[in-house]
Amino acid sequence: MPNRPHPPVGAPCWTDLFTSDVEGSRRFYGELFGWEPQAPNDDFAGYFMWTREGRPIAGGMGDMPDLPATNVWTVYLATDDITRATKTAEGEGAQITAGPMPIADLGSQAILTDPTGAHVGMWQPGTFPGIVDFDVPNAPSDPTSASLAEPGAPSWFELHTRDHARAISFYRTVFGWDTVAVGDTDEFRYTIARARGEETDLAGVMDASAFLPAGTSPYWSVYWSAPDVDAAVAKATGLGGSVVDPAQDTPYGRLATLADPSGAIFKLRGLNRAGQ
Repeated sequence: MPNRPHPPVGAPCWTDLFTSDVEGSRRFYGELFGWEPQAPNDDFAGYFMWTREGRPIAGGMGDMPDLPATNVWTVYLATDDITRATKTAEGEGAQITAGPMPIADLGSQAILTDPTGAHVGMWQPGTFPGIVDFDVPNAPSDPTSASLAEPGAPSWFELHTRDHARAISFYRTVFGWDTVAVGDTDEFRYTIARARGEETDLAGVMDASAFLPAGTSPYWSVYWSAPDVDAAVAKATGLGGSVVDPAQDTPYGRLATLADPSGAIFKLRGLNRAGQ
């Protein structure tokens, strides 16, 4: 992906954690990924950032006075007109749960639940663009690309939904995605999102209707890059995390799903063991 001052419309550009244990989360992800937790900002209800090599990589915050933390990661997609985007999203069946609201001069945010039930954010950049570019090409069809991602950087973004067709229609309309189907059977239905007019893969949408547990809402997630997924899993459990889905080799690299000590779900992606 080329260097640019702002992420393209529709690109995942930020992620943050709403945690019931701020200090514990700061330590956990700091030790697991080598992230540096920055001081909480009292002007923004204690919101803080982790940095990686001096650059912001993710955000976090704790309980709000009228809203206890839900221990979830939120993925934000970029927009160039958040007012228009939220109105379009509502018209397409989304529920706006927060915003749109300006965050000083940093930008504007909104939080919504898409028509399939997945929680997702919007970000219109001001002085803060979020994560502008991936560190490496992240085509999921090339599992060796996971070995090139810097440790602790985002390697892939993905939506698991029970209504694949409606999700694709929604995100194409609201965020201007171009989409490419890489599988369209009941056994494997998966679509890649691209910024309009570009060929760089941004995110994936998985039809999870066959395996998403009853009572589990559709969700967006980030795959964080790990040079050795099994070692990262062992380190995470040693720090108090737990395994949701054990590490396994896949056509898209070695993947694992974990929960941090407060229960927030996150994922790891690295090179398949057979390729090492």
